[in-house]
Amino acid sequence: MLWVKALHLFGVICWFAGLFYLPRLFVYHAMTDDQPGSERFKLMERKLYRVIMTPSAVIAVGSGVWLLTLTWRAYGSSLWLWLKLALVGLLIGFHLYCGRTLRRFAADQNLSSDRFFRWFNEMPVLVLLAILVLVVVKPF
Repeated sequence: MLWVKALHLFGVICWFAGLFYLPRLFVYHAMTDDQPGSERFKLMERKLYRVIMTPSAVIAVGSGVWLLTLTWRAYGSSLWLWLKLALVGLLIGFHLYCGRTLRRFAADQNLSSDRFFRWFNEMPVLVLLAILVLVVVKPF
């Protein structure tokens, strides 16, 4: 089980690196007004999303489900676990919204400001904090 947990932590750390960085790229991309700069951001965003974030999300969620099956009897009725799973669902939604935003930028159809993306960038930080408290403290 420790190998699965290590794999899960690896996936989570890599996924969060992307969840923290991609919205920051959106901030800078929204501020860019030259075509070469915009094309550079499109390439960076696409590679981050497809090569790092999505495979890491699959590893994190897949190994998380694996851990869940191994520990279901011990934690299946715990409220903290269900809250964590709801937050993971929120992160998956955030990830998918980032993909949608990436496609809008790729088509030069972004309608959101850099200010919006600055606030958007803070959401995964808050979710990570909540998940860490739930998993470590297990308050419920």
